Amino acid sequence: MSLNHLNRIGNQIRISIPQDEQGFVGRECPQPECLGYFKIQVGTGLMGEGLPCHCPYCGFTAGQNQFFTHEQIEYAKSIAFHNITDALIKDVRDTFEAFEIKPTGLLGIGLRFTVQGKPHPIKFYREKRLETEIICEHCTLRYAIYGVFAYCPDCRQHNSFQILGKNLDLCLKEVELSAKTEQSLADHLLGDALENAVSAFDGFGREVCRVYCERTGQAGKSNVSFQNLQNVKDALEKLYGFDLSAALASDEWLFACRSFQKRHLLAHKMGVVDEAYLRNTQDKEATIGRKISITPGEVKCLSDFLRKLGTALAAHLR
Repeated sequence: MSLNHLNRIGNQIRISIPQDEQGFVGRECPQPECLGYFKIQVGTGLMGEGLPCHCPYCGFTAGQNQFFTHEQIEYAKSIAFHNITDALIKDVRDTFEAFEIKPTGLLGIGLRFTVQGKPHPIKFYREKRLETEIICEHCTLRYAIYGVFAYCPDCRQHNSFQILGKNLDLCLKEVELSAKTEQSLADHLLGDALENAVSAFDGFGREVCRVYCERTGQAGKSNVSFQNLQNVKDALEKLYGFDLSAALASDEWLFACRSFQKRHLLAHKMGVVDEAYLRNTQDKEATIGRKISITPGEVKCLSDFLRKLGTALAAHLR
């Protein structure tokens, strides 16, 4: 039997993995305990041959060819089977359909072969939609993940400080918006901006501690809350020998601690001053039973101070 079509395929089949409508290609961590799905945009990030890939969730590092998704592998297999079965069908058809015995004799009996069959079907797929798109500040890779915090799949830089900065920028946009609206809405926006700034720092701090403890084998030391600055200062000194307050001048530190106490009032007391707030802050402008005052300048200063604290924490626990 002739195998012309099959021989044309050769011993290799090159298969291109398609990009989605936004130019992303899916990736999947090969670690059985992770199997995290993420996407990268080809053509962004580091350039060169043989560069490794890093899982944005667990940090596992391996060759790029280890991060194909299950759907991509099944797609590639189906194309290979499709091409091979298509070639075999054509070779069988060329061999046997060319063979024909025309009717002869008294009964006029002849013989002709008809080859039927379809190539193996291709298993098409669609990349999944993810929650967060990021452009790495270090290598410019554009990637997408579930959640918020991640390692860059190209350079393995963790994005926690980058995410803190973006969230603080959003807080400042709320401040800008508050200047363009009526007083009651302005007060709400300022309070929300202050709460969001504290929440952003809390999420950032917890993530930095988690990543550091995973890297150094100290998983039991990562449970630190960053919603009370004085408490977190004491915890960081005890756990890591790091004085967080040293990143700010003494008056800046007191200002930041007071802002965190104001956030506590907003979250748990509807913004109404109580005895605990006065005892903890010695705020002479506050009165028990009245709503706490928050100014645009206060939120701006807090954002600046949180960037300083974030820089110091990330540098110490890198």
